[in-house]
Amino acid sequence: MLAHDRRRILHFNVTRHPTAEWTGQQLREAFPFDKVPHYLLRDRDAIFGNDFREQVRDMGIEEVLSTPRSPWQRAYVERVIGSIRRECLDHVIVFHESSLRRTLASYLDYYHRSRTHLCLGKDSPEPRPIQPPGIGPVVALSQVGGLHHRYERRAA
Repeated sequence: MLAHDRRRILHFNVTRHPTAEWTGQQLREAFPFDKVPHYLLRDRDAIFGNDFREQVRDMGIEEVLSTPRSPWQRAYVERVIGSIRRECLDHVIVFHESSLRRTLASYLDYYHRSRTHLCLGKDSPEPRPIQPPGIGPVVALSQVGGLHHRYERRAA
């Protein structure tokens, strides 16, 4: 689940066999009762069955369906899915669900705390302080199993 403000990924999970029940449970876990969004933009995938739609309605969320074969109507979601694929999953071998879950958790930590976004003024979704040169030399911190790095100044 993706929030538009500051490009935050609110919730993710992995399953081998997604069902409408599982998808509904992910919706409940992503949005506690006091933080329910006004709208849910989704495609027309069969996984969003009657049970899922009823749950969305019961939570007071208005569903907005995108037109078939129109990924540009879900631009933010398509972009983040593409980033996850290009920057992470295209470079690792996933053995099973727990391996994928660990890899994605590591990538999302990198995405929120270190990865720069042009739309955020080259900041990350969780803002970072500017580090002046006087703090010390720049060191590389390995992230996502060495696939990416974060650079910080550390005192000598």
